[in-house]
Amino acid sequence: MRKDLLSIFVLLVTSFGCDDRSRENESLALSSDVQDDALRLHREVPLVDGHNDIPGRYREQVNRRVSELDIREHQPSLMTDIPRLRAGGVGAQFWSVYVPANLGESITQQIGRTSLKVEAAQSVRATMEQIDVVYRMLEQYPDTFELALTADDVERIFKSGKIASLIGMEGGHSIDSSLGVLRMFYKLGARYMTITHSRNTPWADSSTDEPVLGGLSEFGSDVIAEMNRVGMLVDLSHVSPSTMHDTLDVTDAPVIFSHSSAKALCDHPRNVPDDVLQRLPSNGGIVMVTFVPQFISQEVRDYGLARSSEENRLNALSGATEYSVLEGMELWQNSHTEPRATLSQVADHIDHIREVAGIDHIGIGSDFDGITSVPVGLEDVSKFVELTRELQSRGYKDNELHKVLGLNVLRVMRDAEKMSVSIISKRSPSEAIFPGRVGWN
Repeated sequence: MRKDLLSIFVLLVTSFGCDDRSRENESLALSSDVQDDALRLHREVPLVDGHNDIPGRYREQVNRRVSELDIREHQPSLMTDIPRLRAGGVGAQFWSVYVPANLGESITQQIGRTSLKVEAAQSVRATMEQIDVVYRMLEQYPDTFELALTADDVERIFKSGKIASLIGMEGGHSIDSSLGVLRMFYKLGARYMTITHSRNTPWADSSTDEPVLGGLSEFGSDVIAEMNRVGMLVDLSHVSPSTMHDTLDVTDAPVIFSHSSAKALCDHPRNVPDDVLQRLPSNGGIVMVTFVPQFISQEVRDYGLARSSEENRLNALSGATEYSVLEGMELWQNSHTEPRATLSQVADHIDHIREVAGIDHIGIGSDFDGITSVPVGLEDVSKFVELTRELQSRGYKDNELHKVLGLNVLRVMRDAEKMSVSIISKRSPSEAIFPGRVGWN
């Protein structure tokens, strides 16, 4: 009886104020659980980031000596290291093997009636070196990274607790207009190729170069067809709208935009117009929304244009010198506050693409370590989870967030893989050769 009375007394005390500290701790634990709800989503499906440029940082900072830049430790000069990848809940990463579009000596090739300056094959060597950097990075940290070649690989590696690592080529200049080179890069592990970078290729127009072809050339269509055949994803970031449409007209597999955003919200040529977004449902492709400030914020974009205009004006003045231009730009910048893009604006782009194309056509493509400034709230790879929390606050359901984080891009990969199997059963490797190339040329 005494034991029963004591139990009742303890229960009453616990319920009425003598255990306020315990209830406060319980409340804090609940709050922590709410905070971790975003990380829960990252544990359920792999967050697949479409674009990270750390291989380029290895080249620039340590001349490709992977052993000299230990990303097991926090690296303040980078936006990416292993502790922050883990904190951000990254499950899979496309590592960009970008090389500049202007590598090598310019040569002139005749395309119909048009003479086009293009770059020599130095880009092929440099791209192979960058793929080697990725391989050596994975070998340096085998407990963290593992090479993924298929969607099934991504899921298997993610379930093992490692970060699935994929390779993306950023620019068709990397293949030097050769389908043989394209096929060999696929065998080395490249699983997407951005059709152009900042300059036109001889077979496709870029969004940031003077149009020459009006989209894809006939050989450009051959490139897309061979990418479909081998199973390499066609990436339309960096290409002109006409190239986007031409590619959507000829591709048999879904396309990706590995790091682009919505042109309706920020009028930058690198972004995707609504008329292209409207075609994604029938194609099955996705836009992997990027964090590049000038692609996210119209204010940042306008500031950059005004800054460039002022610099051009100063350079055109009579008697202008390097010092006078620098002095004038300093005065201009002191009187013009530079705006910042924000995490919320990134989420706005996701909202817009959801409204125009649908939830099945959105992914994430940060461009971390390929950019010199970042949105407020998305400073490095540890912040992906903050974007998930923002989308949760906007009412995105778990199944929708699963798609945005990674299921959409895995579906695109599987569709491309299935299409490849179908095409290979019907068609041999293309023997198309870029016009004018004979023998060893």
